Amino acid sequence: MDDPKLYDLAYQAGKLLKSQGWMLVTAESCTGGWVAKCITDIPGSSEWFERGFVTYGNLAKIEMLTVRRKTLEQYGAVSQQTVAEMTAGALAHSHARYALAVSGIAGPAGGTPDKPVGTVWLAWQQRGKDCHTHLAHFQGNRESIRRQAVALALQGILDGYGTD
Repeated sequence: MDDPKLYDLAYQAGKLLKSQGWMLVTAESCTGGWVAKCITDIPGSSEWFERGFVTYGNLAKIEMLTVRRKTLEQYGAVSQQTVAEMTAGALAHSHARYALAVSGIAGPAGGTPDKPVGTVWLAWQQRGKDCHTHLAHFQGNRESIRRQAVALALQGILDGYGTD
């Protein structure tokens, strides 16, 4: 992996998940599978990583994660409601015990006054528990925003988000 920080975060997240006996599922939009890539860079990650969904478009979110069309129409793909439905859908369509979801606007275009470039919603959820969501506003170019989102997604596992 070309980023030691992301590798270390993925390694530590895997160590924690494995110690709990939990499998992880990811549901990614703006990160395009980068979280899953970081995880699968870790040797032995098949012991704690079950699968990943890359649902870049709204139709993919609907078809693969059962995000409701009404949610997307009312709140948009980059919203607390959407990432919460993404984690729930990822858990429903996998055998994992723990899910994380990421949806955002990485730029350089696509931002609005309400949701500028760098707006990213993340969610973490353990099966049978409440979903934990977080809104982040990152700065930088497209790659930097995506990298920061991946780091925060992995850090959220270490911080125990969604396990309350």
